[in-house]
Amino acid sequence: QVQLVESGGGLVQPGGSRRLSCAASGFNVTDYDIGWFRQAPGKEREGISCISSTRSSPFYVDSVKGRFTTSRDSTKNIVYLQMNSLKPEDTAVYYCAAARGSLYDYWGQGTQVTVSS
Repeated sequence: QVQLVESGGGLVQPGGSRRLSCAASGFNVTDYDIGWFRQAPGKEREGISCISSTRSSPFYVDSVKGRFTTSRDSTKNIVYLQMNSLKPEDTAVYYCAAARGSLYDYWGQGTQVTVSS
């Protein structure tokens, strides 16, 4: 059974850091593109990062570039999102998803990140 499970969310102060994990089962994360998405209250879901199965360098949108880092541990079958210098506007539910073509086929349930003092 294919499954993605995010973890690591929580409350963090502005300027702080948090590492999210996306644990995969039923497939190898090295065989899929893994994307990170987020949805803030009242806003549409947006893609913020992607690590490709074929390219070594992850992609980031401008709003997180230089602050967030996506990495993949093939031995644990987990993809991480390291988030540094967090801002209140980073508050959202964060999701990971897996794609083997142009569409994301599998989604996790999401994990809440709240940046507040």
